[in-house]
Amino acid sequence: MEERQLLFEKYEIGTLLGKGTFAKVYYGKELETGESVAIKVIKKDQVQKEGMMEQITREISVMGLVRHPNIVELKEVMATKSKIFFIMEYVKGGELFAKLVSKGKFKEDTARKYFQQLISAVDYCHSRGVYHRDLKPENLLLDENEDLKISDFGLSALPDEQLSRNDGLLHTQCGTPAYVAPEVLRRKGYDGAKADIWSCGVILYVLLAGYLPFQDENVMNMYKKIFKAYFEFPPWFSMDSRRLISKLLMADPDRRITIQGIMRVPWYRKDFAMPRAFSIQDFQKLEKEQENDHVEEGMSSKQGGMIRKSPSSPAFFNAFELISSMSSGFDLSSLFEIKGKASSMFTSRSTARDVIRKMEKMAKVMRYKVYRVKPFKLKMQCPEEGRKGRLLVTAEVFKVAPEVTVVELSKSSGDTLEYNKFCEEEVRPALKDIVWTWQGTGTGNADIDNKQDLEQ
Repeated sequence: MEERQLLFEKYEIGTLLGKGTFAKVYYGKELETGESVAIKVIKKDQVQKEGMMEQITREISVMGLVRHPNIVELKEVMATKSKIFFIMEYVKGGELFAKLVSKGKFKEDTARKYFQQLISAVDYCHSRGVYHRDLKPENLLLDENEDLKISDFGLSALPDEQLSRNDGLLHTQCGTPAYVAPEVLRRKGYDGAKADIWSCGVILYVLLAGYLPFQDENVMNMYKKIFKAYFEFPPWFSMDSRRLISKLLMADPDRRITIQGIMRVPWYRKDFAMPRAFSIQDFQKLEKEQENDHVEEGMSSKQGGMIRKSPSSPAFFNAFELISSMSSGFDLSSLFEIKGKASSMFTSRSTARDVIRKMEKMAKVMRYKVYRVKPFKLKMQCPEEGRKGRLLVTAEVFKVAPEVTVVELSKSSGDTLEYNKFCEEEVRPALKDIVWTWQGTGTGNADIDNKQDLEQ
């Protein structure tokens, strides 16, 4: 019998789903839950040799920042000395492009549904300062419910790229020519949001027509058509869809329709259903989780570098894992911190019980609902509705050494920017008397990069 291939004793690696220049993607399964995942395996030496490490770290940062029902979810990132592993949501419906090829073209109602989901996800990305820059049917996947998921954020731009020049524009020419906006092809500065909207217009045309609006055997002739936004509508396009596409494929980016404008168009609004963001667990589920955790009392299991002990003591966080994640070569600090945003992990010399009591007190002062899921794990829910529902934050305390604890904060649901604001403006001031240092920031009374302190 063939031995199962396991990844960090947490995931089983299965069949090869596909491969590219720098990565292979495998079907996988989480051992504890049985959940299907996609595991993207990247060789470090290859990406370092090609100077692609910045692109990889950007993709991690972007996918950690944009969590939306119509975006492929990055669940976690792992690394060994030679490889990087992206654990991603498994989207088993395949590419939208493959379905389009088999159908020839979509009916208007079907195309509208996919376009609505695409715009919803792109709007969410833009609200985070993220611009995809390579939107096309090949990068749009379908799940088992025939819902759209955007993938492949390797060419995305973050806010800091727009700030790299004084004009506040992007300057990297990238994307697939047939879907790229004319201002990008002109090699001048461009607005990432407006460029993405053009690509959405091309996608909508393709969904309804079954072929591209700008086609020519000669690439330069195709570019000329793009520069002039010269295309023709097939006879089966409705008048309303023609009007919208004409506004999307406007050569002058300043005259191109905005996402807010798209959302006001009657054609777009027909049968529109607001996608539910990652749903917030209600309090009954939290109470149920609490009950389940009590049943598990006294049991121990190994999970992702952390060994869970009985509830009488906090889980043990392997100090070597913490040091390794911050060593040179491949910095995994982006798992805990996004550039320019609040950290979500800190160390303390207070006992785990004192840390938990302090956090409970802080949450109650803020009028957050507090649930003690485990003796050393809290869930805190904001009393007010945010952009993506109520913010739900999980805090868990781990033990690193006899006199050092690590507190990991994570957003269970809600808005990422609101979570960052919560960490920066509420948690830091309230816990300043017990925080030793915030991971990756270099602030506080000690530097967590000091390996000697951790190894003692």
